[in-house]
Amino acid sequence: MDKLIITGGARLDGEIRISGAKNSALPILAATLLCDGPVTVANLPHLHDITTMIELFGRMGIEPVIDEKLSVEIDPRTIKTLIAPYELVKTMRASILVLGPMVARFGEAEVALPGGCAIGSRPVDLHIRGLEAMGATIDVEGGYIKAKAPEGGLRGANFFFDTVSVTGTENIMMAAALANGRSVLQNAAREPEVVDLANFLIAMGAKISGAGTDTITIEGVKRLHSATYKVMPDRIETGTYLVAAAVTGGRVKVKDTDPTILESVLEKLKEAGAEITTGEDWIELNMHGKRPKAVNVRTAPYPAFPTDMQAQFISLNAIAEGTGAVIETIFENRFMHVYELHRMGAKIQVEGNTAIVTGIDKLKGAPVMATDLRASASLVISALCAEGDTLIDRIYHIDRGYECIEEKLQMLGAKIRRVPG
Repeated sequence: MDKLIITGGARLDGEIRISGAKNSALPILAATLLCDGPVTVANLPHLHDITTMIELFGRMGIEPVIDEKLSVEIDPRTIKTLIAPYELVKTMRASILVLGPMVARFGEAEVALPGGCAIGSRPVDLHIRGLEAMGATIDVEGGYIKAKAPEGGLRGANFFFDTVSVTGTENIMMAAALANGRSVLQNAAREPEVVDLANFLIAMGAKISGAGTDTITIEGVKRLHSATYKVMPDRIETGTYLVAAAVTGGRVKVKDTDPTILESVLEKLKEAGAEITTGEDWIELNMHGKRPKAVNVRTAPYPAFPTDMQAQFISLNAIAEGTGAVIETIFENRFMHVYELHRMGAKIQVEGNTAIVTGIDKLKGAPVMATDLRASASLVISALCAEGDTLIDRIYHIDRGYECIEEKLQMLGAKIRRVPG
């Protein structure tokens, strides 16, 4: 297993390009299954989950064509099997996203219950109940979700999400695109990635309104046509590099991104003392060598503060002036990185879903272990500002969400290297 060795103390300075959003690319790839012709998806990040999704298509009989810029052309008309096997999807939560498109387009699907990060309960019942509301018959047996559309195809339905679910909203929206009649999704997720998926579906001829609000209306169409689409930039990668600059007292300009999709994060960075400048497709953060101030954070569905940035702000508070409270309202098991940060000297007290972080002048380098994707990002951030060397183990978690993280940080002046396992 590869490891990262980081020697802390270097102030980050420079410019980097932000990759396409993984959490947008995966549902968009799944949505290509709805089309009755070839589709090209551009700006895909070079990540393990993306490779797994493309490999899944290969197993199903589709032969994706990938160019050197990691644009992929997918022609779902060559599909031979409607099964997403466990051995491929066990590491990837987003595998559930092929369920809705396959049932809508081909009338049936068999999808293994997915895996992913161990950050808490993320049940698939909303996906199942949404499809059942559209007339699908679903059985869960042997670790697989087996779904069949009624004769004549899925029917439009009104569906209320008991809890806000990004992948649930995406799955049912994709299924509704080819259903007979109108579907109205209430208490829908409002995340930019949901909007990006809706825009992709619209590019293929879907009739969708309300994406980005809590009520999405879909008028089902008979077919979706070929399209070319560019995936939006990754707002979590953007935020992660900005926090990394903040904890080192540095200056970083992130390019090919969108300042409007992470306003809650930028506000908290300003509160921490950062000077933030933005353009149409770039953000610059400058700490002018100062130590950040502690901030209070509460995660909640978009447009509030994202749960995927919670771990990074715990790292910021760990070396900030003062004490900050970080409240996690989305996932119940998302403070696993705290115990690794304790090994570096961080003063963090966890009480239920709240972490009270008292900043100290310097963290100390130590051997630590990544426990999930965003937790691993927090360890990298802490290592960048720690005294001495930090060895981060199990970095396959990092590789699931950050494209070329060591190369990008090296471009900013970080002392970081990958050690093969």
